[in-house]
Amino acid sequence: MKNNDRYYMQLALKEAQKAFNKDEVPIGAIITKEDQVIAKAHNLRESLQDPTAHAEVLVIRKASEVINSWRLIDCSLYVTIEPCSMCAGTLVQSRIDNLIYGATDPKGGAAGTIFNIVNDRRLNHQLNVKSGILEEQCSQIMKNFFKQLR
Repeated sequence: MKNNDRYYMQLALKEAQKAFNKDEVPIGAIITKEDQVIAKAHNLRESLQDPTAHAEVLVIRKASEVINSWRLIDCSLYVTIEPCSMCAGTLVQSRIDNLIYGATDPKGGAAGTIFNIVNDRRLNHQLNVKSGILEEQCSQIMKNFFKQLR
């Protein structure tokens, strides 16, 4: 991994802000390959009325289209919040190499907090994981969103 983690997480935060502006849970994600952004996405569950329209799933779909392969080898996913079990499973299935996330998810995190799907040796693929990148900003946008709902 390059030392551009903070830069790429800032891009993911911009995607999270787009979700926030649409009254979606503000989670943003990007995928890089060879130190270039190849896909961006944010949560769209409410807009699409699709329970699978998480930022991670959407960005994986876009990246797969860009490289014309479901195998995201030599790619890194940056996401503002630790992936849930569905997204973690999708990451394993996509064969993505690196997961970099901002803040943990104490209620649903599946990259080490509650579950560790991305590094379960019983599965056929494991990811390199790095967490805590711009953690405070990633956490704060979520807090602001849910505070606004109340």
